[in-house]
Amino acid sequence: MNVPDYYEFLQISPKAEPDTIHRVYRFMAARLHPDNPTTGDVEKFFLLSQAYNILSDPERRAQYDASRKNEVSQPAPLSTWIDFMDNMEGELNRRLAVLAVLYFQRRANPYSPEVSLLDLERRMGFPRDYLEFTAWYLRNKGYITRADNSDFTLTAEGVDFVETQRTQIPVLDKLLCESNRCSAQAGAATETTQGSTTQALLSSHKL
Repeated sequence: MNVPDYYEFLQISPKAEPDTIHRVYRFMAARLHPDNPTTGDVEKFFLLSQAYNILSDPERRAQYDASRKNEVSQPAPLSTWIDFMDNMEGELNRRLAVLAVLYFQRRANPYSPEVSLLDLERRMGFPRDYLEFTAWYLRNKGYITRADNSDFTLTAEGVDFVETQRTQIPVLDKLLCESNRCSAQAGAATETTQGSTTQALLSSHKL
């Protein structure tokens, strides 16, 4: 999984002193704690705890800073080349994109297959509000599940769907090629059949 930018999340400089990190943590913890009925946010509080545990420990912070510097630039959001917003077809594309992202996370990191809602939001390139219905549907179909920390993972049933339907659904194949850095030629070949074929196939396979 991509290295989270804890400095950006805390809105502090990468050169911030330990005292600054501590003060920002205390302020944000009071605001994001799940017991706060107004501004509590379980997911953000969990991320805040992760950030503080790493940045408040000199050794772990040094390791984090090194991995942050070495991380390759983020790929362009999927929304730059696939339509996620056009009514029914947009919703179908969102379901396929979530499955594709989770599939490659599980393949690449079988012992850490989780993807947070924040990462999905960033990877797909649109607000999480549009993911709520998508996630609800995929969970109830049994294709994905959500851990106690709110991260998503692909189930065995989800893996089966992706692997058996890849050749039948052009958009899914294109998403998988993009995630796996397939050649531009392969991606272009599937793009031409993206529209009506997607909806017809998804309807027949009951995604």
